[in-house]
Amino acid sequence: MPAIAAIFNMKFIDEATIKVYAGDGGNGAATFRREKYEPMGGPSGGDGGRGGSIFVVADLNINTLVDYRYTRTFRAQRGENGRSSDCYGAKGEDMVLRVPVGTVISDKSTGQMLVDLAENGQKVLLAKGGNGGLGNIHFKTSTNRAPRQCTPGEPGEEFELYMELKVLADVGLLGMPNAGKSTFIRSVSAAKPKVADYPFTTLHPNLGVVRVDTNRSFVIADIPGLIEGAAEGAGLGHRFLRHLARTRLLLHIVDIAPYDESVDPVQEARAIVEELKKYDEELYNKPRWLILNKVDMLEDPDATIKQFIRDYDWDGPCFAISAISGTGTKELIYAIMEHLDNTKRIEEESTQNELPTD
Repeated sequence: MPAIAAIFNMKFIDEATIKVYAGDGGNGAATFRREKYEPMGGPSGGDGGRGGSIFVVADLNINTLVDYRYTRTFRAQRGENGRSSDCYGAKGEDMVLRVPVGTVISDKSTGQMLVDLAENGQKVLLAKGGNGGLGNIHFKTSTNRAPRQCTPGEPGEEFELYMELKVLADVGLLGMPNAGKSTFIRSVSAAKPKVADYPFTTLHPNLGVVRVDTNRSFVIADIPGLIEGAAEGAGLGHRFLRHLARTRLLLHIVDIAPYDESVDPVQEARAIVEELKKYDEELYNKPRWLILNKVDMLEDPDATIKQFIRDYDWDGPCFAISAISGTGTKELIYAIMEHLDNTKRIEEESTQNELPTD
């Protein structure tokens, strides 16, 4: 079996709405020098300081958006006003918001995506602080030697933002509730999602890291099971389908031996694919493998599997496994790793071909 690696397990908060207010600029000053022996010293009002800006940084050490579920308003520091003796006001301190890698931020009012934080350490300006106002030292001329004009600081930018987390996983699991997705991710990684003999035991996404050998590994994302009507809001899984958007491969896990004899595995498999297509055409077109689970419970596995593939009319990659006993999982894991390696190599070659040449 592939070696076991770490698991990210947490209270999963994957969306939040916040308001950000950059700092206003400080006001310029209108003052005059009143030093000894210089009663008519001229203007000496300094500029106001720039308001603090608000930045966002992707941090690999953060897993959820829970910090932004309870604190929703963020204000950067205002710039100080200008002072006499040509003294400029201090600029406001910038504010940095840290979010998980994979966070997408959009303008709440327009829905326009502003930034996709897909790389660790990526830093982006969300709201710019206002410029400081001008002091009266800038308005002195040969004909106006005692100007009393100064300008106020500019207001900082403010936005209402919608943040959603799309986890960075290589492989995503699809399937009906109780199809065995949680058992599968437990068997191939150190992830410990809840497993029980009733549906909807998975209430939030789970990530598991599968280490194939010393230098090769991949991340699997398990989301709550889908049911018919999920694209219209039924069940839980539709809320978490966004987390499969970045995956390179989808594993469609089917319970080939349901406890209820009235359940038709072929019909359930078709229902999942139909919901996927309704939700997102791009997600539907991703590479998808068929994984027939619980083969250890079949009296005649070969005949049942052949009949399923014939009825389902499937001609793509298909693996028969038992997640609970480990049957077939080793072969599946190595096939996934090979597929991901080939996909990454093709992507790298495509990127190199697109680079301009001298």
